Amino acid sequence: MCKFTHYLLSLPIIAAVLLLAGCSSTRHVPNGSYLLDKVDIEIEGDDEVTVSELDNYLKQVPNHKVLGFWKLQLGTYNLSGKDSTKWYNRWVRRMGQPPAIYSQAQTDASIRQLRQALVNRGYLEAQVEADTLLFPDKKKIEVTYKVTTGEPRRISSIAYEIPDTIIERIVLEDSALFTLQPGNRFDRDMLDTERALITQRLRNHGYYSFTKEYITFYADTSEYSKEVDLTLTVRPPLVMKSGKLTADSTAKHQQFYINKIYFITNGSTPGGAMTETTVADTVSYKDVEVIYGKDRYINPGALRQKCFLIPGQLYRAADVDRTYEALSRLGILKTINIELVPVADIDGKRWLDAYILLSRNKKQSVTFDVEGTNSEGDLGFGLGATYQHRNLAKGSQLLTARLRMNYESLSGKFNGLINDRYTEYAGEVGITFPKFEFPFASQRLRERLNVSTEFALSFNYQERPEYTRIIAGAAWKYKWVNRSNTRRHYFDLVDINYVYLPESTNDFLDQIAPDNPLLRYSYEDHFIMSLGYRYYNTNKRIPSSIVRTYKLQPTVYTIRTSVETAGNLLYAISSLSNVKRRNGAYRVFGINYSQYVKAEVDYSITRNINNRHSLAYHVGAGIGVPYGNSTVLPFEKRFYAGGANGVRGWGVRTLGPGSYDSRNSVTDFINQCGDIRLDMSLEYRAKLFWVLEAGAFVDAGNIWTIHNYENQPGGMFRFDTFWKQIALAYGLGIRFDFTYFLLRLDLGLKAHNPAKGQEHWPIIHPNWHRDATFHFAVGYPF
Repeated sequence: MCKFTHYLLSLPIIAAVLLLAGCSSTRHVPNGSYLLDKVDIEIEGDDEVTVSELDNYLKQVPNHKVLGFWKLQLGTYNLSGKDSTKWYNRWVRRMGQPPAIYSQAQTDASIRQLRQALVNRGYLEAQVEADTLLFPDKKKIEVTYKVTTGEPRRISSIAYEIPDTIIERIVLEDSALFTLQPGNRFDRDMLDTERALITQRLRNHGYYSFTKEYITFYADTSEYSKEVDLTLTVRPPLVMKSGKLTADSTAKHQQFYINKIYFITNGSTPGGAMTETTVADTVSYKDVEVIYGKDRYINPGALRQKCFLIPGQLYRAADVDRTYEALSRLGILKTINIELVPVADIDGKRWLDAYILLSRNKKQSVTFDVEGTNSEGDLGFGLGATYQHRNLAKGSQLLTARLRMNYESLSGKFNGLINDRYTEYAGEVGITFPKFEFPFASQRLRERLNVSTEFALSFNYQERPEYTRIIAGAAWKYKWVNRSNTRRHYFDLVDINYVYLPESTNDFLDQIAPDNPLLRYSYEDHFIMSLGYRYYNTNKRIPSSIVRTYKLQPTVYTIRTSVETAGNLLYAISSLSNVKRRNGAYRVFGINYSQYVKAEVDYSITRNINNRHSLAYHVGAGIGVPYGNSTVLPFEKRFYAGGANGVRGWGVRTLGPGSYDSRNSVTDFINQCGDIRLDMSLEYRAKLFWVLEAGAFVDAGNIWTIHNYENQPGGMFRFDTFWKQIALAYGLGIRFDFTYFLLRLDLGLKAHNPAKGQEHWPIIHPNWHRDATFHFAVGYPF
């Protein structure tokens, strides 16, 4: 049956391969034209120049190949007929890719682009030629670009000609931080980067009107030498003479100061806000003016606190960026635009009026979700609702309230049980302040710390046949996110969870866990009060709603770290208060509280080979240590392995710990957790056609326990054996990339299984039923 299923699943793939392979690749190539079948770049000279870099400068490339040999998109396009008025042909062509028809003009343009790219990198004597190989009978052509780089020019010295002494002092005071140094290649991209850095430095010292076009480089080169003497010059500004902008060597760049600050809450332009639209109210608050339209939806204080521009102070571009970043965290604001307008000189100084244009977001929103379940014939449903108010007290406070109810009817006998159903009621309410909130904190400190504060309460009531459980929680958290959302800090000052079982069957714990402390702890009353910090950092640029395209990043990385500790404050109070221990542990509210420390780190990096192929790698590790008042981590804080984002040859919570054999117990989902985790993944990703992507992956990892628990034999971490207990998996996946979200279907197969009593190397003796696991998920695994 397993083999039959395997063949059945393979038939559509085999059929598609044969169908697309049977179509002529030149079916839609006009007579007299040729399909550009292959393009190669051959490089002779400097090893620093690679083919992958030069590929980006080709004006014409062949049709995309899946796995390096299969032109799937072209084959899909060729399934269409020649009548473009039929809907089927148009639909198939949209999913595919039209044939790349060879163009001599594009080839000549590629030669020019390649040579210019090399010249820009310092290879001034670079030569590029193109050879073609024609196959008239097949209507195909191959092109080979032969690149001779020659020796690069290098910078031997850098001099500076800056007539303005103030600008000279600003530029040279941090010369050690310059990216351009003697010995570098004469790379024009590096020169442009240096211009941008100097410009940014000057704009942070008041030079509002300064642009990088005022910075020029003069290169002294010799035909017989590979060295370049470079001179950086800062030109004086253009001045208006006789109605024309002309150069004046005596003119100097001017520093600007902030004059007046206007907040315009209806999003109009500065002039329009004053003359063309109805101004309902103008409020002077401290040193800013707030101009309201008909809707006075936000308090002046909330706006002033997020503004880092100060009247009378020198203009700094960094202050503008900080203001953007701070205002973007006010959820009531939909758009933010800061316009700086020069005004007449005052006291011999140049001044800027700042107009901060705002538009309002929706104040309130309500969302609903419904789901249905069917577990072996027992029907159930779930209902959920979320309410948000983004401007609770006109200070952009965010109120979030969530309610959820799940119900499932059960069939069978219920003798000795207390319920005949699964029922769950959950609620959560939280309020987020767009500023730092702490008792006795000064106003200056609240303004300096550009963070938001969240207070939340949660409640969960569960009814099951064996027990009734209540989980209550409270949290006090801080969050800081930069403007581009690439760097985030989370600090959980207090996070409280209280688990209470008011009712259960008389022998419930004795039946499920007569001598299993892990399982008993999961269903006994317990209390957790923790403190934690999380950090997230990535260089991934996400396109905004306005600009949806951006240059492909060659390398994208993401770092996630967290550390959490619990019970220390309670333990100190208990110790100082001389509270008596019960069964070796202190209690609060009559129940044991947890004490532990837990840390995690995850690092992933994606190398984009080109815009269709990428290679992603991930490594992660974590450790949790119970101590003091606890001998075991709380079940919900322990690690687990397997699943769609772990070692994909195993289902979630079915791997480990260590060499533990999960076939020994009916409560394996409780036993298959640990205190240490290690996982690694390597994944190749390729875009196919339409929204389809393919993936091939290799995963490795496992979990372990710190102590030798009786109910988890073989699960303890040991330095001399842990590497033998690392599980391996491999597989293939299909992904559907709908731009705003990605659906993923992965098939994982076991390669090495460390569990005792099981086949250790299933890759040698595969069994479909035993070794295959399907995963359906949203988003990439890392």
